Amino acid sequence: MKKDYRLPLGLWLLFEAVAVTLWLTLDNIFYLFNFSYIGTCLAVGILLYSKKWKYARSAVQLAVGLYMLVYLGLISNENMQIEGFWYYLFAGVFEAAVIHYAVAKIFGPLLFGRGWCGYACWTAMVLDLLPFKQPKAPRKRLGFLRYLVFALSLIFVGALYILQVPNLGAVMLWSFIIGNLLYYGVGIALAFAFRDNRAFCKYICPVTVFLKPASYFSLLRIKNDRTKCISCGKCEKICPMDVKMTDNKRNRPNGTECILCLRCIEECPNKALHL
Repeated sequence: MKKDYRLPLGLWLLFEAVAVTLWLTLDNIFYLFNFSYIGTCLAVGILLYSKKWKYARSAVQLAVGLYMLVYLGLISNENMQIEGFWYYLFAGVFEAAVIHYAVAKIFGPLLFGRGWCGYACWTAMVLDLLPFKQPKAPRKRLGFLRYLVFALSLIFVGALYILQVPNLGAVMLWSFIIGNLLYYGVGIALAFAFRDNRAFCKYICPVTVFLKPASYFSLLRIKNDRTKCISCGKCEKICPMDVKMTDNKRNRPNGTECILCLRCIEECPNKALHL
């Protein structure tokens, strides 16, 4: 089998295994469709990327992001933001957002790191369309803000249960709508303020609190062949997440921030970087 097909096929088989397992375990065919669709989009996108199609990642972002935002969120009334995760967790229900977070953001990163952020996040789907794809300044010391937003989301949903607020389903739908509008507004404002499309991801996004620990041990990661590397610095300059790509150690600067956008591999003049 050609090397170009191994990664997309392996990823597709992984998602199909999850899809079939959840379908049979929970007796709900929705999960077969859901994870088959997402896995197919990711596999096709990575295959197209290997064939040098310029817009492969953007196409995957739109296909998966719009599905999560519009179909699951707005049409099916499922809050797939972190508040939805807390909501189902407090309710003791292993469904919807809990499964989504377990697969994509808690355990999944052990295999594919923060690939979710690079290929499926509906917030980044919009932010990556802005003009500041390459950070114009060093990273700010504002990462603590993500932990505050994380805590606030937990307190918000916890308070709804403690106060026994009625019509929680409707409240969660509106929190999804308002939350997304806030995320887009803050994300766009930060992108223009810091001249960095991914400023929101670096400083505000609460989901990264889940993603970062498992991403440290990610099986799929970009490595540097030191025998080919000429230390030109192009990979670090182009990286939207400020990862020191020439360092192969797991504790490399911002190592858990890599979103597998593969721009560093494209930019490397000696093809020293590889998955």
